[in-house]
Amino acid sequence: MNELSKPSRRRFLLSTGMVAVGVELSGGGAALTQELAPTPSCHDGDEPTPRQTEGPFFRPKSPERSDLREPGAGGRRFELFGFVLTKSCRPLRGAVVDVWHANEKGEYDNIGFRYRGRVITGPDGAFRFRTIVPAVYPGRTRHYHVKVQAPTSSLLTTQLYFPDEPANRRDGLFRQELLMRVADDDEGLAGRFDFVLNIH
Repeated sequence: MNELSKPSRRRFLLSTGMVAVGVELSGGGAALTQELAPTPSCHDGDEPTPRQTEGPFFRPKSPERSDLREPGAGGRRFELFGFVLTKSCRPLRGAVVDVWHANEKGEYDNIGFRYRGRVITGPDGAFRFRTIVPAVYPGRTRHYHVKVQAPTSSLLTTQLYFPDEPANRRDGLFRQELLMRVADDDEGLAGRFDFVLNIH
């Protein structure tokens, strides 16, 4: 009777895990310590996160780092965080999350590794990147590119999108299921997305 139901326990673990990530890595910014709801909400047997095209600008062997910001660069600060989960909502330790995106002018670095990096999830399946909001460029809405792979999973390649972007309606690749949940604070934005991989 005192035991939490499975969905409630999952919600508690995910929300408190998210708060821990925010407090530890942001210095306690308001947006990161408030409870951003899981996206998508995880229930047993969820569909895995939809795949999307890699695009022309992926570069392998990105550096392992969580801070992608460049000294002196423009662009609004953005903290991207979330969890890597199985279809049964278990957190995945040791998953590689690789992110790359355009800069504040809508350009990709195809020579070096600006705005490119990867992290490895810990026991709670959490990941976090500190970066900027990428600019819109012709033909695309604002987005991040992501690859996610756990030790026991196939590679997931996808993209994440910002809510309330006018260009979402015109972008042929945009998918509602890949919208981040975004909050504002004094210093910038925080966005959450939880990846569900195709394993149980």
